[in-house]
Amino acid sequence: MTDDGYAKDVLVSADWVEERLDEFQSDDPSHRLVEVDVDTELYEESHAPGAVGFNWEDQLQDQTQRDLLTKDALEDLLGSHGISDDSTVVLYGDNSNWFASYTYWQLKYYGHDDVRLLDGGRDYWVENDYPLTDEVPEFSAVEYEASGPRESIRAYREDVENAIERGIPLVDVRSPEEYSGEILAPPGLQETAQRGGHIPGAENISWAAVTNDDGTFKTVEELQELYADDGIDGDETTIAYCRIAERSSVAWFALHELLGYEDTANYDGSWTEWGNLVGAEIEKGA
Repeated sequence: MTDDGYAKDVLVSADWVEERLDEFQSDDPSHRLVEVDVDTELYEESHAPGAVGFNWEDQLQDQTQRDLLTKDALEDLLGSHGISDDSTVVLYGDNSNWFASYTYWQLKYYGHDDVRLLDGGRDYWVENDYPLTDEVPEFSAVEYEASGPRESIRAYREDVENAIERGIPLVDVRSPEEYSGEILAPPGLQETAQRGGHIPGAENISWAAVTNDDGTFKTVEELQELYADDGIDGDETTIAYCRIAERSSVAWFALHELLGYEDTANYDGSWTEWGNLVGAEIEKGA
């Protein structure tokens, strides 16, 4: 248990990062800072000194099929940006760390041991006047050797079907309007499913409920109470999902990493898959 009560030492403060900016800007690959956004114009405009910038959609997704990067592709991407499998990687990004959390989950899936999340993400860093630059760092390429995959933290369609049949907890982290079927996606974002609603039996616990107004994570006691109210206490398998698995990665991080509920998986197919499946049951309404 960490000093702040979290199960794992995986959340770092903006102060912690600022104190180590020299290390993050060094060509030594022991420390790497990575900003992950869906819109990299933000990164191009300004970012934390030494931060590498990744576009979640273009660089961290397989471009020929809807899937994670292959192990080889991940190794090439990270190694070419001076990141080794021994690096302490700190991730942060836009939308309260949606895509940084997904990348955290992806790196854990491929066995990266020392990866952490900057509490509050990009918005917290910018709004609290931490250092910014528009200079893009250039680091010497290194070897990256991924391990895994660690399938225990990833849920597939079959796992969801089994969860429905066995009454295993499913957490839908989308907005109440998406959960009820009133809308298919957050306003302004692409509608990726043919049907609205939710997976049968899923509880609606919004991703936003795990964070404070400034984007930082709530205390361990607050997180425990939030999930316990819906019967989730880490004693059985829990599967989180959303629309494209980025918001559910925030919930997975809170459950698996901060609370230490080891038997928690992220369903990266999420509603984009389930809402388009022929013959898959759905429920509508609150």
